[in-house]
Amino acid sequence: MSCKVAFIGAGSIGFTRSLLRDILSVRHFNDIDISFTDIDSGHLEKVTKLCQRDIDNNGLTISIQSTTNRREALKDAAYVIVMVRVGGLEAFQTDIDIPLKYGVDQCVGDTLSAGGIMYGQRGIPAMLDFCRDIREVAAPDCLMLNYANPMAMLTWAANHYGGVRTIGLCHGVQHGHQQIADVLHAAKEEIDIICAGINHQTWYIQVKHNGKDRTGDLLEAFENHPEYKNTEKVRIDMLRRFGYFSTESNGHLSEYVPWYRKRPAEIKEWIDDSSWIHGETGGYLRVCIEGRNWFETDYPNWLNEPAFQYEEQERSEEHASYILEALETGQVYRGHFNVVNNGVIANLPDDAVIEAPGWVDRHGVNMPLVGNLPLGCAAVCNQSISVQRLAVEAAVHGDDMLLKQAMMMDPLTGAVCSPPEIWQMTEEMLAAQEAWLPQYEEAVKNARKSLQSSEMLPTNECNRGAARANVKTVEEMKHQPGAAAKNASKADKS
Repeated sequence: MSCKVAFIGAGSIGFTRSLLRDILSVRHFNDIDISFTDIDSGHLEKVTKLCQRDIDNNGLTISIQSTTNRREALKDAAYVIVMVRVGGLEAFQTDIDIPLKYGVDQCVGDTLSAGGIMYGQRGIPAMLDFCRDIREVAAPDCLMLNYANPMAMLTWAANHYGGVRTIGLCHGVQHGHQQIADVLHAAKEEIDIICAGINHQTWYIQVKHNGKDRTGDLLEAFENHPEYKNTEKVRIDMLRRFGYFSTESNGHLSEYVPWYRKRPAEIKEWIDDSSWIHGETGGYLRVCIEGRNWFETDYPNWLNEPAFQYEEQERSEEHASYILEALETGQVYRGHFNVVNNGVIANLPDDAVIEAPGWVDRHGVNMPLVGNLPLGCAAVCNQSISVQRLAVEAAVHGDDMLLKQAMMMDPLTGAVCSPPEIWQMTEEMLAAQEAWLPQYEEAVKNARKSLQSSEMLPTNECNRGAARANVKTVEEMKHQPGAAAKNASKADKS
């Protein structure tokens, strides 16, 4: 069975290699064409060497087409997998540091809040460029699988403005599914779930164990779990007040709503310092920097380690390989996918990108109707959707007024900052990220003029946030090389 799969952002430290193993663990795909493309030729070369070595060691004859020429990589592709970080870690640093001066304390900053909104402004023009190239040189009816954040915004832009069928993929539902199984003391396969909402704010609206509805038992179960009662305080509180458990980590969820990170003195009450993902200020930025630095330093050792084994039991929970297998072979797959709503969730807007259960087979991706979300859950999602819509339209049209309105409507940013502060912060971020915002050329000029005014509002340049940790040096990471390598292999999106 032959088809072509192209990876955009293939220089991703860990994501590309893992997804390729998933796909090539499917025996039907042992003779497909694989192409890698990235703007970072150094990382692209390193990842390509690792992946080609894996392929060769598994006895396959596939030769990766690796190129910085995106159109060449996309030519005749039936599937395109996107995992980019537009602006890299340099831009990501400003997503965290500039809002922090204004009191906006983010853990991740890649989905909502000030950082997520600006990440979308950088990513959407790139996604539309990808879509143009796909329309012009890829196979007819090519399907794009998007792993890049902000998931909903990028998938929204690609479907509404890019003219390319695009499905957003995330592993948050699977991870939360496992946690639910843990607290109910059951195997994951024994727990049947229906999870619906928007990416990173998806709600487990039905949880059954051996046919019995256990949705109402989750609060007590999580409150009594020896680990989660400490590491998932925000998620447990949302479960307590809205009645349903939500996807995503404690740190992620805390920055999507207005209640848990707006007062610096209270932030530590809601987070846990055992891992960055539980709420550390700028935690994801820190581990990404550490992962990149370790990979670049330790890369020669990676080539000496055993190759990945392409075996069915080695496949991860990531959706991509299962979707490709279902579409190409008819093997039915059930997962949770990010798609344009079009009535799947009745009380969320039709134009929004929602995350809900779907089935895939040879006939395509099929999304059954969910109906209404519980009112409180829908209200949380709808507030975020309003931000996403404003941010998408701002990015597509280069409209800085819509961008500032998106910042004002953002739950955490609006809870922390006054309108004049939001205006100034947005202008500062526009100026700092000029290199990745071609659609804002005129707005950046105006922002720079405004920022030179003698009437600038004061900011706290020394604010490190409520729970920020120092980036480990390579020398420090050498004391725990196993942990450093594990972090580097998990660092996703180049």
